[in-house]
Amino acid sequence: MADGSQDEQRPLLTESDENGQTPRPEHGRLEDDVLPEESVLGRNIDWKSAYVIAISRVIGSGIFAVPGVILKSAGSVGLSLALWIGGAFVVAAGLAVSLEYGCMLPRSGGDKVYLEFTYTRPRFLASTLVATQAVLLGFTASNCVIFSQYVFFAFDVEPADVWRKGLAIALLTVITVIHGVWYRAGIRIQNFLGWLKVGLVILMVLSALYVVIFRPSHGGPGEAPTASFGPEGWDGLWEGSDWSFGTIATSLFKVFYSYAGLTNLNNVLNEVKDPVRTLKSVSLSALVTACFLYLLANLAYFAVVPVDEIKQSGQLIAALFFERVFGQNLGRRFLPLAVALSAAGNVMVVTFALARLNQEVARAGFLPFSRYLSSSKPFNAPMGGLIVHYIPSVLVIALPPTDQVYSFILEVEGYPGQIYGLAITIGLIWLRYKRPDLKRPFKAWIPAVIFRALLCVALLAAPFFPPSNPSPGGLWYATYAVVGVGM
Repeated sequence: MADGSQDEQRPLLTESDENGQTPRPEHGRLEDDVLPEESVLGRNIDWKSAYVIAISRVIGSGIFAVPGVILKSAGSVGLSLALWIGGAFVVAAGLAVSLEYGCMLPRSGGDKVYLEFTYTRPRFLASTLVATQAVLLGFTASNCVIFSQYVFFAFDVEPADVWRKGLAIALLTVITVIHGVWYRAGIRIQNFLGWLKVGLVILMVLSALYVVIFRPSHGGPGEAPTASFGPEGWDGLWEGSDWSFGTIATSLFKVFYSYAGLTNLNNVLNEVKDPVRTLKSVSLSALVTACFLYLLANLAYFAVVPVDEIKQSGQLIAALFFERVFGQNLGRRFLPLAVALSAAGNVMVVTFALARLNQEVARAGFLPFSRYLSSSKPFNAPMGGLIVHYIPSVLVIALPPTDQVYSFILEVEGYPGQIYGLAITIGLIWLRYKRPDLKRPFKAWIPAVIFRALLCVALLAAPFFPPSNPSPGGLWYATYAVVGVGM
């Protein structure tokens, strides 16, 4: 049992009132935090919607944009694939930690709830760190940028930078209004877009198999696909690999970003039906689905698009793939628009979850005007949390140059995540020793937990090791680490 000092300083979390506020008696018991808590919006998320919330957050812009960026950094197809496979094992270890916490503390808030429960001293430190991270780094700018780039690519337009940013901000504005005014309609739309993006990845994989097996003479009207990866391409699989510690870590952060949504459901557990059982089955199902689709999608890219073109593609690797397979009309116009819709679906899911996290932060009193920002009025939706999410996202889209913002966002989001990952992992080990009496419907394999902690330490140090082939004229290789720690 915890000592009395911990019990006294720990507030009691109870049912929310009609304004979204949580009454907080002066004293409560630590065990009150492990009880389920229901949102004022009710438990509206069934298994299918929960699966979409997870998988739609995972399969966002990552698989359609990140492989080209990773290949350019890694230097070789072999190292690139190894990073995707190794990153999946690391993600699985981190997911096991989040699952144990989520089943032990089945309530909305995710990392905020877990850190507050574990680290009660110094008082309010964990809450302040989570609030800072949620507000300053809880943005969806990267997927808005991908949406804008793929829309303009589909219409064969080379717009000025201001138009790219304007379209990205317009998407974010529309989604914020939908979630803030039409709550249930927003859930239905994001469910539809979630299944669309899963179907899109499956189409990509089947198309690549067709090209590799049948070697058609034309990928589309007047287009002949070029297969650069296959039996004849394995000899140079590792040629040009950059094995520097910093490069591998930076690439892994991008892989982690692509898997980030696996814990998305933890943020909205108050609204999930049968939260413990649903969390376990949905998280594991989404992990297996994502691993399988990501590996096949990478193989599809390498099978159809020449490696040199992939390295130069930036975030448009999926557009090049579709153009080479399906030709100018279908491949360059229609399917890139489908990728843009996929990115829009990702923005909807992230906004849906992070707005509720911001609402939890406001309810705890860590934001100014917390009474208004935590309220669900006037449309029975977290409008305050949406506004808190909207402002930093717009700033991140508008301020940096569009051609640099995507990679920088992935790195700056990923690095602080390792700090929280390390704190939560160490906290889980400490709770196993200090609080063996807590009910744990899911228990993570302890070697995986220790591996996760050691890897977090290594990844936190890695960005300060210079890459073997630094980009001339680019940002200092450790800029994102300094910015992340600074925030």
